[in-house]
Amino acid sequence: MASIHPIRPPKENVALHDRAMENLRFIRETMEGASFTAVSGWGQVGIGVTALLATMIASLQPTIHAWTAVWSVEAVLALAIGGITVARKARSAGMPLLNGPGRKLALSMAPPLLTGAMLTPVLVEQGIFAPLPGMWLLLYGSGVVAAGSFSVRIVPLMGMVFMALGTFALLSPMEWGNVLMGMGFGVLHILFGALIAWRHGG
Repeated sequence: MASIHPIRPPKENVALHDRAMENLRFIRETMEGASFTAVSGWGQVGIGVTALLATMIASLQPTIHAWTAVWSVEAVLALAIGGITVARKARSAGMPLLNGPGRKLALSMAPPLLTGAMLTPVLVEQGIFAPLPGMWLLLYGSGVVAAGSFSVRIVPLMGMVFMALGTFALLSPMEWGNVLMGMGFGVLHILFGALIAWRHGG
């Protein structure tokens, strides 16, 4: 009587299955590491508009402390607008926000922003106001450049322009600070935001 042997898939099929799984794993990891395109162009435009309003309001303040307070409020407002609009765009595109490149983008952006948040009250307490516009523009620009390595090409370019403007602000008279802040956080955000929205969808 003939013996019965269990049917087993050929070794070739097993190897093919393993290679297919490896390919799928590679594709998934590549997609997770791809450029984070959920940076919201219209969110950047919104930040620019509020920054221009802050520029006008700050120019009317009677003291440098009040001027600093206006821009501090604008910084918080800008972070809220940026966070909300990025989250909305990522969700609508079905992109991960808290892992992969989105997480890397946030972690790259956070250190320069935290540095500015910690240095500002120290300088204000000591009565050192002249470097603030240049420092803010430089730190923000450096954060955008670092985070831009996980985003589309136009994002690090925007950061470099911010850094160039910040360097110019450090070398400029203090009286130019408010206008340069408006040019950076206002005009540049609007221009680059419109480009991002046009090229990368919203």
